[in-house]
Amino acid sequence: MRGQDRHVTESLFAPDSVTRRLHGDPSAVVGGMRALLIQALNPLAMAGVHEHSDFRGDPWGRFQRTAGFVNLATFGPADQARAMGATVQRIHRSVRGRDPVTGRDYRADDPELLAWIHNVLADSLLVAARRYGGGVSPADGQRYLEEMVVLADLVGTPTELVPTTEEGLRDSLAHAELVMSPTVVAASRTVLAPPMPRAVRPLWAVLDAAAIGLLPARVRHLYRFPPWTPVDPVVRAAAGVLLATARRVLPPVAERQRAEGWSEPVQVAA
Repeated sequence: MRGQDRHVTESLFAPDSVTRRLHGDPSAVVGGMRALLIQALNPLAMAGVHEHSDFRGDPWGRFQRTAGFVNLATFGPADQARAMGATVQRIHRSVRGRDPVTGRDYRADDPELLAWIHNVLADSLLVAARRYGGGVSPADGQRYLEEMVVLADLVGTPTELVPTTEEGLRDSLAHAELVMSPTVVAASRTVLAPPMPRAVRPLWAVLDAAAIGLLPARVRHLYRFPPWTPVDPVVRAAAGVLLATARRVLPPVAERQRAEGWSEPVQVAA
């Protein structure tokens, strides 16, 4: 294969990357739910989603499209991932306004906001993989954060704002402004109770409990979630069984995404 063709068709992440291992594991669903619950508490991020996206009318579709973007960036052809990243950047440039909760102006392409959203996602997927994905060594944890700089750069996040060590990641998230509001409550319901067949709801409730159990104490307090410990044995056992079953019966993420088509449009706000 010629160099130019290889550059177009290869993925951004190598087959043996930590990113592929973590993002391809069912525990990433729990990590994604945790990330969304934390991100919703950032008033500027929440304002952008509330005023410029369809999460209220189609919460499940938005969740799927966001997950689809991460999967495309992780497993898909590099040219399509870069094209999708350019689309996200273009959308972000048009998302701006004034947050009704704090009265502050926001814009989705704000470098610090982009970095915070990315860092919450990376932290959440890493935490979920450690608890429910078979574990991640300290060396692989650092390698994951180094690899994830590629994903941050894809959507225009300044790479100097993206920590590549776990200590740096913790520091970047420790003092963030988190605000509870009625909009956040509504957004959390789209994560914890999206429209779905009645038969599936008990399974989703297990994932809900797993994601809530992984939230920092400060976040659980703001949501008024029960203050159980993240190692609650019942939750951990139930989620472990559910995710282990998913590993056995579901095709790999890359295969599912190829079957559905890599280039499905993604609608992204802040």
